[in-house]
Amino acid sequence: MKILIFNGGPHKGNTWRLTQIAKKYIQKIDNTVQFCEVHLSDINIPFCTGCSNCFRKGHKTCPHHNKMQPIIDMIEECDAVIFSIPCFQGHLPGIMKNFTDHMAFMLHRPRYFKKKALIISTTGGVSAESTTKALAATLPGWGFNKCYQLPITALSWNDYKPTEKDLRRTYDITKKFFLDVKSGKAHVPGVGVLIPFNLFQAICVDNKGEKEYPTEDNNFWPKYNGMRYAPGIPMTHFKRVIGWLIYQIGKKLSQKMVITYRK
Repeated sequence: MKILIFNGGPHKGNTWRLTQIAKKYIQKIDNTVQFCEVHLSDINIPFCTGCSNCFRKGHKTCPHHNKMQPIIDMIEECDAVIFSIPCFQGHLPGIMKNFTDHMAFMLHRPRYFKKKALIISTTGGVSAESTTKALAATLPGWGFNKCYQLPITALSWNDYKPTEKDLRRTYDITKKFFLDVKSGKAHVPGVGVLIPFNLFQAICVDNKGEKEYPTEDNNFWPKYNGMRYAPGIPMTHFKRVIGWLIYQIGKKLSQKMVITYRK
């Protein structure tokens, strides 16, 4: 098993210390797990310019593709991802937000359907939970199947010493995450995930706007035509019906709606 660890902060502070503890817990459970680390502060990804190339022409036309593609590939090649995300004003640090901006095309063209994530965040005061929730709300749009969250109030700036309660909580959540990954079990997607999957798919069917303003979505969605979600992911009958209804709404919208791009 290979687990990728993202350091989404500008340095190795309290959150990174807690992440290393979580890593050691996994190693105690299974010492064959391979870990790979990505420190966004070392990569220096330029700010997303909002050029929309990733949406219109494909992510490989991004002006920062040479820095982004290796990370995209690393996520693809791992079994799961741990995101170490310190709390900055109740949200993601700037370098992590910039990374997610570069990945926004995946909301249109998701791919990591069998990946699971553990999101860890600490704060000196409040809002670690809103930080983990922010990323946990984004990752399913990329396709992530399950997101575990570990928000901790450290009451410290760069001198965090975990309490016994924090350590027990870290162990419990980390163990659940690891065992879920090891099981290979795929979880039924939520309705919030089914909406973009079926809506974007439908909009790319017989949409005159897409013919006039073609996007990479047109090349992506035909392989899922007729599917209510990605192959290999379990679906209840109720969720299939919901997905079908969303798809029908999308088809009706696509006949009247034209999405244009101007840069």
